[in-house]
Parts: sequence; C-alpha cells; structure tokens
Amino acid sequence: MPNKIQIGDKWYVAATTASAEEQPQVLKNDHTFAMYDRFGDVQVLVPGKEGLYHNDTRYLSHQDLLIDGARPLYLGSSVEHSNSLLAIDLMNPDLPARGDRPALAKGTLHVFRAKLLWQAACYEHVRLTHHGSEPTRVRLEFTFEADFVDLFEVRGMKRERRGERLQPEVSAGEVVLPYRGLDNRLRRTRIHFEPAPTMIDGGRAAFELQLDPGSEQHIYCTVTCECEGDARAPRISYDAALRENEAQRRAWVGGRCLMVTSNPLVNLWLERSVADLSMLTTILPTGPYPFAGVPWYSTTFGRDGILTALEYLWVDPSLAAGVLSFLAATQATEMDPQNDAEPGKILHEGRQSEMALTREIPFGRYYGSVDSTPLFLVLAAAYWRRTGDTVLIRRIWPNILAALEWIDRYGDADGDGFVEYARRSSEGLVQQGWKDSQDSVFHSDGTLAQAPIALCEVQGYVYEAKLGVAALAAAIGEGALAASLEHQARELGQRFQAAFWCEEIGSYAIALDGEKKQCKVGSSNAGHTLWSGIASPEHAQRIVDGLMGQAFFSGWGIRTIAAGASRYNPMSYHNGSIWPHDNALIAAGMARYGRTESAMQLFACAFESSLHFDAHRLPELFCGFKRRPGAGPTLYPVACSPQAWAAAAVFGMLQACLGLEIHARRSEIVLQAPRLPPFIDWIRISRVGMPGASADLLLQRYERNVGIEVLRKDPDVRVTVVA
Repeated sequence: MPNKIQIGDKWYVAATTASAEEQPQVLKNDHTFAMYDRFGDVQVLVPGKEGLYHNDTRYLSHQDLLIDGARPLYLGSSVEHSNSLLAIDLMNPDLPARGDRPALAKGTLHVFRAKLLWQAACYEHVRLTHHGSEPTRVRLEFTFEADFVDLFEVRGMKRERRGERLQPEVSAGEVVLPYRGLDNRLRRTRIHFEPAPTMIDGGRAAFELQLDPGSEQHIYCTVTCECEGDARAPRISYDAALRENEAQRRAWVGGRCLMVTSNPLVNLWLERSVADLSMLTTILPTGPYPFAGVPWYSTTFGRDGILTALEYLWVDPSLAAGVLSFLAATQATEMDPQNDAEPGKILHEGRQSEMALTREIPFGRYYGSVDSTPLFLVLAAAYWRRTGDTVLIRRIWPNILAALEWIDRYGDADGDGFVEYARRSSEGLVQQGWKDSQDSVFHSDGTLAQAPIALCEVQGYVYEAKLGVAALAAAIGEGALAASLEHQARELGQRFQAAFWCEEIGSYAIALDGEKKQCKVGSSNAGHTLWSGIASPEHAQRIVDGLMGQAFFSGWGIRTIAAGASRYNPMSYHNGSIWPHDNALIAAGMARYGRTESAMQLFACAFESSLHFDAHRLPELFCGFKRRPGAGPTLYPVACSPQAWAAAAVFGMLQACLGLEIHARRSEIVLQAPRLPPFIDWIRISRVGMPGASADLLLQRYERNVGIEVLRKDPDVRVTVVA
C-alpha cells in the first residue's frame, strides 16, 4: 500500500503525533466511512482523523452530545451487527440544579446511541430513559461542524488554497452546511433532526425534554453527505435504513462457505475477518469490490483488490468476479504519462475527492503499479479454475489480451525478458511494487536502486499469469496462444533462475536495477516466488529455511527485510515490518513446495497476533521487533485497521494448510496433504465447492495427519484427498 503525503517527490503517511491509546470506532458503507470515539462523538480538542467521510472528504469534523452542557459518563460501546452498527451506552453525570429543577444525581438517565451508515448518510438514534423516581427535565444538545477537508489534508498535506465554506442554511428541523470546492463542486452536509429541536442554529441543536419516571424520549439525527452531480438517495427512517443494511449484509455473506472450529478464539478471528471484508466491500456498478482499508485507503486499489479476492476466492468467488469486472472496465486504453498509464495497464488507485479532481494529488485514476496487470491475469485464471465461469472470461477476454500486450510491450520496454518499472509521472510513485515506499528497493550497502527496476516477485507473477492464461486460452479454443504462452513462461523461468539467484544471500535478489545489477538484499519478496511457482525446487527449500531463520522470523511472522540488512528498521513501513497478507502469500508458497509445517507456523503466529489486537482484527502491518515473553506485537502507528488483504489473510493461510483446491470443471474438491495446526482440533466447512454444487466437510486433526469426513455433498461433487 502506498504512503502518500508528498514532500518533494516522496509520498508517505504523516505521523506527527503519537496515536491515541483509544482506538476509534470504525464504520463503513460503500463510499462512506466514519471514525468516532467511544462516546460516539468527533472531538476537536486534538486534531485527528475522526469524522464522517464520503469519497475521501470529511463531511463532519465535530460532533458532541451534551446533557445540560456536560458530557455524559461512558458505560460501554461496541460495533455490532457484523460491523454495521455502533452502539453506545452512556449516563448522565451529577447535574446541578437548573431553575426550579433540583440537582440530578449521576446515573438517573440512561442514554443509548446507535449509529448506522447507509447510502451516504449516518443514521443516529438517541434514546433517553429516566430511571429516577421524580419527574425531571434536561437539555439534550448536539453540536456539530463540517470542515470539508480532503483526506490527504487529514494525513498531513498542506494546501495553498482551499474552497469556500458558505453560510449555513437553517430551518426548523434541519441544518445544511455547504462548501464550494476548488473543483467547483458544491458539497453539503445535511443534518436533519426528528422531532424538530427546541433551538437550532448553524452549529448546534438543543432539545428541552420533560421526562416522567420510567419514560423514554427518542431523537433521530441523520447526517447526509451530498455532492453536486451525484445521485441523492431519499432520506428514510432509521429503522428502514437498519433493515435495508441488514438485508444487504445477509445477501453478501449468504452464498459463501461457512467455517467453525474447535477453538472459540479462532472462530472469533474468522467472524471478525468476514465482517471486516463485508464492511470494506463496496457495491459498484460492476459488482462488489473490497476497498483497501480505513481510513487512508477506503477506495479502489488494483493490487489490493486482486490479492484480497485471491485469498478469499475459495470462500466466495463473487468478490473476484467484481474485482475482475471493475478492473477490466477501468483498464488504461491510451498513453497518459501524467498518470503512469499505458494501453492494457491495470489500475493502481482511483479517488474522487476534491484534491484528486483538481490534480493536487495524482491519484484520481492512477496506474503506477507494475504488478496489478500480471496479477489481474493471475486472478482471472484462478477465478476460472474455481468457478468454470467462461461467460465472464469471454467478456473480459479483450482485457486479458490487452494486459498480455502490456506485459510484453510496455512492461518489458527494453526487451530483456523481465518486467520493469520507471515512473513517467513527475508526481507519481517512485517505487511501484507492493513495497512502494521510496526507500524499499536498495543494494546491500543501502544505496537506492535506480530505475528501471525489475522486482523478483513481479517476474513470478508474470510467470504464473502466462501459465494461467494459457489454460484459459486452451479452454476457449485458442490453442496456438496457449502453446505460445506456455513456452514464454518456461523461458522466463529459466532466465529468472540465472539472473535473480544470489548465492551470496542464499535467495533471489530483491530486484535488478537499471544496469541489470542484482540488489543483493534478502527480502520477503522472495517468498512470493514460492507462491507463484517460479522458484526452482532446490532454491525454494533454501528460501524457506532462510525466511524461517532468526534474521527474518520475529516470532510474530516474517519481516519484510532481514534483520541486519543495511536499511533494516523494525519500525519502518516496508523495511523490517510484518504484513499479514505478505505472510499469507508466503505460507501458500511454502505449502506449494511441501513445507506445510512452516506454513502452519506462520498461521499460528497470525492467530496469536490476532489475540493482541482490538476485536481480533489484524491490521495492515505491525512492527518487526523480536517476540518477547509475555508481550504482544508492537503496533505500527498509522496502519489501516480494518484492512482488506489483512482481513483475508486467515483464509489464505487456512487454505495453505489444508492444501485445498477447487476445480469447477471437474466438479472436484482436492485436499493435498491437509494439515491442521495444534490450536485447531477440528474444523467444519460447509458449502465448500462450485457455484450450485457443494459439500460439507469435517476435518479432524491427529498427530501426523488429518481425518476427513464428508458430511454432505451434492451428487456431482467429488472430494479427493491426496496424501
């Protein structure tokens, strides 16, 4: 994932203050996300990232709920209904006498708040319950503000100019806060109250409430994000929004397979991961797409969407179909150096904020990733094996051919047989692999590699892509293309061994620089060559041994760079940290080469890490410090959480340990030397299989193997276990 605050020609996420100990409560629905404190408020005392955002613009920058001018006392809060609903319990503090009303003791009033995001709006229900013995009255007050800052401003970027905040529009039950951006689009925050408040102005609304003992008062507040030119959904009631949201959530998870294990903590991790993926997935006109992560990357990323869909493919292939359809629809069709775009190239990132539309940032529709294009082909082939959906493959076949053309013509611009990158945009990313920090590719002495750069893992992606598309070509009657692609892949594999193997480090060099010199640095990138299958068998065993050695393996997972490397730093974004999705891909690669024990060890580390993170949620990354007795992993200060490919990592790791493959055209479920880690005695997987045909399996762990019982299967489904 890119770090993207710009200083000079470098983009990164600014971390100017220590993170608050309290983690924000996160909600997301489609293009809208919100971050609240545990009270359900957005505080302004310390500038932070909290607020209500839509299309990377903050539509609500301050919100407080007060009782007689005082903040309520906190009782508890939780995100419920699979990440859909934030529920908060509060009570009144000791309130002094007001007029002829006597003092009110703390805990007399219970305040329940529930917040739900739905169709570009936050629907809030406030229920005030009187538990005292005498009638009373209180003033319930909402304060609010909208600053309309761009997410990149929240992340630390300074703008020379901003748009104009216009005068609030106030009516009996509603306030509209308007802003005219530099893109000339009018954005509005519409705050509607029901019933109408006693007092309302451009920054507050107050209710004078009379309560009898045992009575309740209900107040509804709807905050809608509106942008000129966008379709505006009709405002509905809180209850209707809750019903519609729940129906959509049930429909999204209804077709996937289900898992339950002997370990309740594993079950919590699985449930959290499914809920996070459900929340991060946005329904686009082309189908579902997993937005990368909250808060910094709540938008479409090519690489992230593809890898998330691949990790989750055996569970629910509909996500992959949506990713393929969207990326095909946004594939570059012409040369556009300003956006690092070339015909056939697959999108890196798309944004719709004011700064993207004014080109203050280069990421409106940006193509600066070297690996999204081959990974698009890898996903297409894997999706077809999983589903047999030739209809979708034929529909995107021109896009597949265009992606192949990009690999050979633009990706390998110098014709040396390897895919390289060198940015053409003056504002784009310097590094364009998945480790896209400016300092992530370097020589053993720490000198940064000069472009064009050929990354080791990218060659593996191209290798797997050409073999995968060869199978697709054969299936649709393109025999000559299939033979050609197979030949190209085999030749690439041979060239790769000669050019990238580095005996000095016992692994593949992280990259070749612009002079074709090896960057002799041990890295987790080499683990991706196991995942793609380009690694030779003898080299693969040495790579696994190295990755599980002390320099790479921290006890919590495999570091991105080996300890002792010239730029190693366990607190860096890409040069010593631990990324769950990186470890999931490496685990799959280890299992591919028969090192399932090592894959299970990584799975165990990920599970144990999840126990230390809030809500069992694996973050985007964490620090690579060595594991210490009695201590958990160290948080990275600006990591996204939730984050899509981290949420999907558990499914990729489980698949690696089970050796699970699904072949739709053969109606076959294959388990290749399945194993279960010691913390799972059994797992039941229901509805695993092809669209329209499936099986229910029970896997039981024994000392040296796994017993498999087929509990149910449709007539045409075969379950094959390979020892």
